[in-house]
Amino acid sequence: MHRMRERGLPIAVPATMTTRAPRDGEVDGVHHVFVDRAEFERTLAEGELLEHAEVYGNYYGVPRSEVRTALARGRHVIVRVDVQGAASLRAVLAGALFLFIVPDDLEHLEAHLRERGTEDEAALQRRLAEARVELEQARHFDHVVTNVEGDLDATVDAAWALIEGEAARPDREPIVV
Repeated sequence: MHRMRERGLPIAVPATMTTRAPRDGEVDGVHHVFVDRAEFERTLAEGELLEHAEVYGNYYGVPRSEVRTALARGRHVIVRVDVQGAASLRAVLAGALFLFIVPDDLEHLEAHLRERGTEDEAALQRRLAEARVELEQARHFDHVVTNVEGDLDATVDAAWALIEGEAARPDREPIVV
């Protein structure tokens, strides 16, 4: 998603609401909307989250307002969620395109998580175990795109071709949020 933005592609990436604490360098309202549990639960009760889930002990959700604004501006909206989030979104966003981005090798995923340095060993192993389980869910997505280590632009090109192809379909219905 970051590379798509760098390349000037017309995308919007809604800031996901979360109850987790910001990591170093993360900006509220840009990387995530950081809230406490009470605020998250209030927003959820008001029906203002497209989907929500508890992941690694924290709540995450996609605010409807972020998606509405992006669609009104004519942007392709890209929402980064786990497989349970995608299943929830599929139920409320009829006609949306669902891409599953997979690492070319789980060793590369592990190396990135270790490099990030935000989890202890137990948490890192839990993430890797969950990644293996999530990979089994790829068949529930419209397309699978492999993120080849060292060739991010090829991954972006593949994902973008699928997005543009979907947008160009003559029978394509607009997404309603």
